[in-house]
Amino acid sequence: MTIIILVLIFSSISWGQGDPPRLKLETTSPQKLHLTVGKSIIIQSPGGVRRVSLVSPEIADAMVLTPTQIYLTGKISGLTHVTLWDMGEKVIGILDLEISPDISRLKEMLHKILPEEKDIRINSTHDQITLSGTVSSAANLSQVLALAAPFAPLDEKKEPKIINLVEVAGVHQVMLEVRVSEISRSLLKRLGFNFNYVSSSGQNFGLNLLSGLTTGFPVSAVGVSDSVNAIFRFLSKDTTWTVFIDALKEEGLLKVLAEPTLITLSGKTANFLAGGEFPIPVPQSSGGGGTTITIEYKPFGVGLSFTPTVLSNKKINMLVAPEVSDLDFSNALTTSGFVIPSITTRRVSTVIELADGQSFAIAGLLKDDVRQNVSKFPLLGDIPILGALFRSTSFRKNESELIVIVTAHLVKPLDMAKQTLPTDQYVEPSDLEFYLLGNMEGRGKPNPVKGSGLEGQFGHILPK
Repeated sequence: MTIIILVLIFSSISWGQGDPPRLKLETTSPQKLHLTVGKSIIIQSPGGVRRVSLVSPEIADAMVLTPTQIYLTGKISGLTHVTLWDMGEKVIGILDLEISPDISRLKEMLHKILPEEKDIRINSTHDQITLSGTVSSAANLSQVLALAAPFAPLDEKKEPKIINLVEVAGVHQVMLEVRVSEISRSLLKRLGFNFNYVSSSGQNFGLNLLSGLTTGFPVSAVGVSDSVNAIFRFLSKDTTWTVFIDALKEEGLLKVLAEPTLITLSGKTANFLAGGEFPIPVPQSSGGGGTTITIEYKPFGVGLSFTPTVLSNKKINMLVAPEVSDLDFSNALTTSGFVIPSITTRRVSTVIELADGQSFAIAGLLKDDVRQNVSKFPLLGDIPILGALFRSTSFRKNESELIVIVTAHLVKPLDMAKQTLPTDQYVEPSDLEFYLLGNMEGRGKPNPVKGSGLEGQFGHILPK
């Protein structure tokens, strides 16, 4: 057995340098023999060989050169057995033959294409290739797997059987600094006229162009909406004129600014939401034929979801999905006595690659809505100048712009002993400073925590 091991080591050095290596067959006990796909070996028999049996000829090939020499060649990866008989039909040798992929060519390709990766170890068996060690980046790991795929044996699904035990070196934590800024402006202008005529005999005539006003008579029964700015009434002996004027100009401004900071591992998704959840009643039928109300919560506010992938120590691939939403009661829905607002949403999803510390901006999220509405009396409302008394007009304009700026950083753990906290400079006021002077903080420098700072048998932090 010792002779076989020495010959195998010699054969691994000799492949590709000349004649195939030789293996001396000595005993009839099974001997293990390793070959590489495309490589050959010569078996030297102690006596003449009459017959050679190969279990799987599709895996390897056997050829008798001389009565004492057999030529074996590996064809594909796998396991097989070789049995030899002498001239007297006696078994003189049994070989357990294992054909493995040729990883020497794979190592050569890795050295040429990725010369900086020197910590990759490659091992192979008859049915798989095992990769171990470390690589400098995830991008290089993908290239190593792609290069190893053509050399690996295939499974039942025709997929290369590669066991990946390679670790990616470097930093895999990503911190994302996000600034979400939105400005929204609104403008509303409205002008309308309504009038009503009532005579002493009960005859009446009116024009209702403003929403929210009823047309019931007499005049004392006319309902007036909150939007009416002025009411004028003219009285004579037998007639009454009532005029409603609605004139409004309204401007609004909305500013949204959020600066969330998130940290996650490469390939993991992190989420952030600065806002809340609005309860929405949902009617559901009960078993007795009635209706029950359940509550569902819909989130709103400034949300962020991102999934980073560290490609190297200089490049980060990132999927970013920021979202800004707000409750809109102007388009609310009333059901079963509940007022349910709508939710206005600004949502973005993008993929980008950037270096450590670089930023990118998502801009151009503009929205400009203009709505005009005119309610007028036929013919009379079209008269120049005087026609304004017979029509009601409204003008609404909304403008909004959203900008999202994202900065990515590769982060490492900090030494807490070198960090400062906002509470480090706090000085607890004394009784004199608190009760007599009304100071919320004491004067002087902060003192280290002492073991006697609390009275009685209480737990406290002792200085190290």
